[in-house]
Amino acid sequence: MHGAVLLDENNEVIRPALIWCDQRTEAQAKELERTIGLERLIQWTCNPPLTNFTVTKLLWVREHEPKNWQRVRKIMLPKDYVRLRLTGESAIDVADASGTLLLDVAHRTWSSEVLNKTGIDVKLLPKLFESQEICGKLSGAGADATGLRAGTPVVAGAGDQAAGAVGMGITRAGVVSATLGTSGVVFAATDGPSLDPIGRLHTFCHAIPDRWHVMGVTQAAGLSLRWFRDRFGAGADDGRDPYERLSAEAATVPAGSDGAFWAPYLMGERTPYLDPFARAAFVGLSASHTRSHLIRAILEGVAYSLKDTFSIFDEIHVPVERIRLGGGGARSPLWQQIQADVYAHEVEILKAEEGAAYGAAILAGVGSGCWKSVDEACDAAVRVAKRVSATKETSAIMQRGYQTYRRIYPALHSIFAENQTTSAK
Repeated sequence: MHGAVLLDENNEVIRPALIWCDQRTEAQAKELERTIGLERLIQWTCNPPLTNFTVTKLLWVREHEPKNWQRVRKIMLPKDYVRLRLTGESAIDVADASGTLLLDVAHRTWSSEVLNKTGIDVKLLPKLFESQEICGKLSGAGADATGLRAGTPVVAGAGDQAAGAVGMGITRAGVVSATLGTSGVVFAATDGPSLDPIGRLHTFCHAIPDRWHVMGVTQAAGLSLRWFRDRFGAGADDGRDPYERLSAEAATVPAGSDGAFWAPYLMGERTPYLDPFARAAFVGLSASHTRSHLIRAILEGVAYSLKDTFSIFDEIHVPVERIRLGGGGARSPLWQQIQADVYAHEVEILKAEEGAAYGAAILAGVGSGCWKSVDEACDAAVRVAKRVSATKETSAIMQRGYQTYRRIYPALHSIFAENQTTSAK
């Protein structure tokens, strides 16, 4: 999602893509807020200007690489470039287009207001489709490259989060997913474009016609655990997966990590702070804390960061009746239990672990007529494997821990700002 693939008149890539987590565009995000205004941008696109969104990357290239910008004839997101290579068609779905900050999300069309204000020509952008719509067929070249049959229909698809939500059956209001991949996402389907007036959540078109979703994002969720593994190892190799070994270490420590906390801001933070300069921190360490405490603190800190989104859902009255876990973090029984205890809510684990790929297959099935609608498809294809209930006493510890966690960012914010100023010099 959000990546900027820039093509010339021959559909050749002009420069390496600027991907979703690229933070170089802070100045462009601030300029959008200054020239258009935060309130107006949220009104036009349902979202604030963030460094992650595609339009800031376009503005950065235009400012810093003018010769490259002069060659641009098509702008695409990464998956849509793959589609172009497969079919020869320039297309995008409204769900993924929502993350460009160029879409009028409420009306599911390109925003003429934002395009005019930024000077981006709509002719550079792909044609918009709903996610399950057929937007092309596999070309001869695509067939030769893949071994698939020429003429195979290709549906518009969706970004990984909307597709993953389909794969998890998050299609109706009240069913929410918490997905732990590199980033962490809490995702809720809505019947209309629900807005957080100060832009802490993303409001996007869903991969289902006439439906939307709200989404909170933690930049470094699974990345936090991978960072620890890469820097400090996963313990002695006993044949188990490295993450299983880390989880086993963490399980030797009581809930609450004996007062150790992890603020997971390795790559800045989106929800709820919208701060690309936030930085990670272990807090509350004493001489008695061990490596195992740090690992458990990471698992708990990531769950706390996702709970921030649930807190905003409560503020803006987004219903949460069922929570389904996805991503690599959903495979860890300990992380499953920690999430149930932190959210103070039963969580569900699904039989299919493929997430976004499974959702994309469902969308293809709807587009090719296997099912009449995405709702019907999900009712038929998505199954719950197990449920994990919150433990009363442990959950009470986690709720107290969460209140402490929420004080960490405000306490450290002045240090982040000071480091930003020093780096700028």
